[in-house]
Amino acid sequence: MPVQASEAFVQNLPQWLIWAGLSAVFAALTALFAKVGVKGVDSDLAMAIRTLVVAAVILPLVVVTGKWSNPLLLPGRTQLFLVLSALATGASWLFYFRALQSGELAKVAVVDKFSVVLVIVLAYLLLGERPSLREWSGIGLVLAGVIVLATKK
Repeated sequence: MPVQASEAFVQNLPQWLIWAGLSAVFAALTALFAKVGVKGVDSDLAMAIRTLVVAAVILPLVVVTGKWSNPLLLPGRTQLFLVLSALATGASWLFYFRALQSGELAKVAVVDKFSVVLVIVLAYLLLGERPSLREWSGIGLVLAGVIVLATKK
């Protein structure tokens, strides 16, 4: 693909798709680095170190870019759901690191991506999002893929 055509292609992508694609790339690297990192160390300690590094990078970034504001001034509902999200993230990381320590990376990562199916079902049940028949078919394929890949011999 010529350079101009590839630049035009990227420029025409929705911004959310670019960010989500980058998220997927870094999530893959996260899994790989974490699998190597938990070898020979307690998984809870490994997760704590990871969390400290994330905070050490993100907090200064938010401050330097002028995005910091007093979180106690946010609406109570926002605070509640951010705290719940943080607790869910912590639980997810805790269980993920434990799974990485004893399981194969490929199988752990695949089962972890079952969250995609759960997110869509929860968005349907709790947020009123309505996937099309085509999208439900894709969700079914993801679920089938998780089952096939996680149970391979």
